[in-house]
Amino acid sequence: MDQMLKQSLSTLLLIFFFHCITTSGQSPAPAPAPLGPINIVSVLKKPGKYSTFIRLLKSTQIDVQINSQLNDLNQALTVFAPTDSAFSYLKPGMLNSLTDQQKFQLVQFHVVPSFLSIPQFQTVGNPLRTQAGGGTAQFPLNITMSGNQVNMTTGLVNTSLTDTVYSTDGQLAVYEIDRVLLSEGLFRPPAAQAPAAPLPPKTSDPSHAAPSGSEDGVSDDDSSDAKDRLNYAQNLVSFGVAIIVQLQLCL
Repeated sequence: MDQMLKQSLSTLLLIFFFHCITTSGQSPAPAPAPLGPINIVSVLKKPGKYSTFIRLLKSTQIDVQINSQLNDLNQALTVFAPTDSAFSYLKPGMLNSLTDQQKFQLVQFHVVPSFLSIPQFQTVGNPLRTQAGGGTAQFPLNITMSGNQVNMTTGLVNTSLTDTVYSTDGQLAVYEIDRVLLSEGLFRPPAAQAPAAPLPPKTSDPSHAAPSGSEDGVSDDDSSDAKDRLNYAQNLVSFGVAIIVQLQLCL
């Protein structure tokens, strides 16, 4: 019995020793592959509740712009992502009624050109600048804090950050909101151009009514023709009188 136990232990030791030799000669496991470029659509697809916002990003090509800002220009951004249910609060047909330019401005209003962590919202200045054209005058976004709750208002919409979708080391932050950010600047028609001043009425101008050299509107050529006709008539009368006189002398 003791002999069998010794053989078993010896066998186990040999197996263990052989295993240590073979594993020590193997190369270590490869390190995880580095993360690829950030893709805003991929970030939003994972939770599965931002389909409408993703469609807007793609149709306006702002997804390409954001990816370029993050990966090519190394800029920092914060994105407010409305959920699909947030779009259900819009008036029926409102989204489809927007022009391409209005849709572009709408999406840009949800992008801040800087990285904002939750604590940093406590120190931001109001109104918060977004990437919407027209600046903060047409697209105001004001932030208030209630404890750790971040609240925002545009003058038309009040909402809060309801979740952190994505946050990296100071480059991209994506937060969920339960309302679509709307602003009066989005619906304000472009400023109408001032009508052109009416042309002044035409007035009679003696310098145009009669050419130089004539005060009564008759041209020099017309005046010359009239003088020639008058001389011809005078000569004709004189010739006629002379014939009459000759005839009387003959009689």
